[in-house]
Amino acid sequence: MNNQKEKMDTNGRKRERQTENLPDYGQIEKRARVRRKAGSAVTYILLVFWGMIVLFPFYWMLLTSVKSYSAYNAEHIPKFFTLSPTLQNYGEAFTAVPLGQYLLNTTVFTIVTTAIMLVVITLAAFAFARLEFRGKNLVFVLFLSLMMIPNELVIITNFVTVTHWDMRNTFPGLILPSVTSVFYIYLLKENFEQIPDSLYYAAKVDGTSDMKYLLKVMVPMSKPTLITVTILKVIECWNSYVWPRLITDDPNYFLVSNGIQEIRENGFGRENIPAMMAAVVVISVPLVVLFLIFRKQIMEGVSRGGTKG
Repeated sequence: MNNQKEKMDTNGRKRERQTENLPDYGQIEKRARVRRKAGSAVTYILLVFWGMIVLFPFYWMLLTSVKSYSAYNAEHIPKFFTLSPTLQNYGEAFTAVPLGQYLLNTTVFTIVTTAIMLVVITLAAFAFARLEFRGKNLVFVLFLSLMMIPNELVIITNFVTVTHWDMRNTFPGLILPSVTSVFYIYLLKENFEQIPDSLYYAAKVDGTSDMKYLLKVMVPMSKPTLITVTILKVIECWNSYVWPRLITDDPNYFLVSNGIQEIRENGFGRENIPAMMAAVVVISVPLVVLFLIFRKQIMEGVSRGGTKG
């Protein structure tokens, strides 16, 4: 009996030691949760800090635009707030210079250029993605090689061509060099190639033409990418500066980007920074609103265009 009792005590102590050596999963999970929360907190702090850095120029632009000219010049040390905001600068932005005309010109230029470009790149992307013709791959490689040509060389060639055609200070002269893009064709082609070939063959069996298949199947399925391309092109046209500045010297054809220089030189003067900032705010608001409305479609279109398979 004593031997059995000693064996039981020995086994009991062994089990206790084994139990003591077992990890406490509750404590491990608790520490893991703490580490995850700490990591999330650090991530959010860094994101907030980075967001403040990115948004600060916009805040400063908006703040300066609601300061009066005298209040702005009286600040020996810039202030990050104002107790007496004013909208006078926005009134001057539309009266001192024809800012409304610049906005109208830019809107016409942006809409027409984007519409023509969508037609061109859709047809080109469809040809490279679905049609079979001799030398297609070679042609596409040569087409992509155009992206390696510096923009300065293209601008010089376009300027000589447009001048030779007597299209300076005209909307066709502004629009024509911007109606296509190798990058957008490539992006849309990659998206078209993700559509199964079986749909195309089934459509051909049913007697569907290539154009009808493109409009009824490929374009609807590639809507996010097309929206992305549209928004990016709108932003590109709205911010276009070098080409409009080079090809137009008539204020009747100035765009908003060129109008900024006109505002600075002939409108408010070099010292009236608040009025200039008000004009910049007016010019920037449409793009900001457009991006906020379509931000999800832009992200979706870029992610779909960048993956294949």
